[in-house]
Amino acid sequence: MGYNERHAKSGITAPLPKIETFPNQFKGYEITIEIPEYTAICPKTNLPDFGTITLHYKPDKACLELKALKMYIHAYRNLGIFYENAVNRILQDVVKACRPVWAKVTGTFTARGGLSSTIEARYP
Repeated sequence: MGYNERHAKSGITAPLPKIETFPNQFKGYEITIEIPEYTAICPKTNLPDFGTITLHYKPDKACLELKALKMYIHAYRNLGIFYENAVNRILQDVVKACRPVWAKVTGTFTARGGLSSTIEARYP
């Protein structure tokens, strides 16, 4: 009945599409991307989770390409992963793709059972 290690690790290492980038032409600015169509599957209940992912970062040598980012996020639709793991995984993959000066990923998830959750992860 309870949660186990398989639930906890679900989705963390699943293969996802590569997030492409393009060379940054300017310095000293920030980018905020709001993705209101995030969906994934709860690894415990197999019910859908919905939310908004907000990515805020300061680019260094590369910027995220938006279509590739959209395809990456849409790949979560059939993935069993907890909110906390998804937000941290997205941050990890964004940092790997574009090596920003800093980055923050916030997941604001719709209420379930009367509770809503906001998860935030930062780099560095």
